[in-house]
Amino acid sequence: MTFTAAVSGASGYAGGEVLRLLANHPEVEIGAVTAHSSAGQRLGGLQPHLHSLAERELVETTAENLAGHDVVFLALPHGASGEIAAQLGEQTLVIDAAADHRLESAADWKTFYHSEHQGTWPYGLPELPGQREKLAGSQRIAVPGCYPTTILLGLAPAFAGGLVEPADVVVVAATGTSGAGKSLKAHLLGSEVMGGMSPYGVGGSHRHTPEIEQGLSQVAGQPVQISFTPTLAPMSRGILATSTARIAAGTTEGQLREAYAAQYSAEPFVHLLPEGRWPATKQVLGTNHVTLQLVVDSHAGRVIVVSASDNLTKGTAGGAVQSMNLALGLPETTGLNLIGAAP
Repeated sequence: MTFTAAVSGASGYAGGEVLRLLANHPEVEIGAVTAHSSAGQRLGGLQPHLHSLAERELVETTAENLAGHDVVFLALPHGASGEIAAQLGEQTLVIDAAADHRLESAADWKTFYHSEHQGTWPYGLPELPGQREKLAGSQRIAVPGCYPTTILLGLAPAFAGGLVEPADVVVVAATGTSGAGKSLKAHLLGSEVMGGMSPYGVGGSHRHTPEIEQGLSQVAGQPVQISFTPTLAPMSRGILATSTARIAAGTTEGQLREAYAAQYSAEPFVHLLPEGRWPATKQVLGTNHVTLQLVVDSHAGRVIVVSASDNLTKGTAGGAVQSMNLALGLPETTGLNLIGAAP
């Protein structure tokens, strides 16, 4: 059976990445491609790498244009998904790549996104304990943020096993400029970014903070608090996250490695590297894979986990397609058997 899929926000980075993956998906036929300010233009003028879709005309993002498809991907600005999703029937699988339906706490949503909470959908990160079962057959899916994907997969086994303390977690992560979207911004110009790094969202103000805490708290079975500092790196895509947590009394590095190996040994997209090898963003460029490594700093009594992902693929579009596969009853890896490019 072939499923039809519509993609909104097709002129942006996230929407373009969804289309790149769907163009090679054997069970999906791409239907409407929509945008707002770019409606009426040919897709090839905005996404020139999508050769097979170059002549498609972008239509306005409306519920009418998205209706009638088996699957609808919403790659819209935060706060714009809820209204359209409410107009699409329950028979349509709606996958939201924005933040609108990720958070369970309405208070957190209002604090970090400054609008009304739109409700909570099943969370599209299958590798978290129990999450794969929630996605199977679901008609509404919230795709995780790119930072949460990378950080949650890096820390989940430690918290699931009770091997680290919940109140002393520090994360510093670097991302490429595509994470800020395609709109023109002066601080993202090449002359501003190339040759340097800079922090942003400092002091617990980044919007992904409550999402990361929510995921870790669910895995740990108790509240988890993090200090999260994102940084901007001079690259177009990729995330490298360094996450540290105080180890619980009696925890050894061997126990931690066993926990990670046990949780991820059967996962097709998450890879604990052999000891001595460290993740790098180039290893996962354009793929749905996450690589990670851990070590215990015995002097500080902390575990250090480094994880790498592509923010546009596993961090957004790849996670969306992976979740779609589960919801539709397809093999989870369908259309995602991508390996990285080197050098």
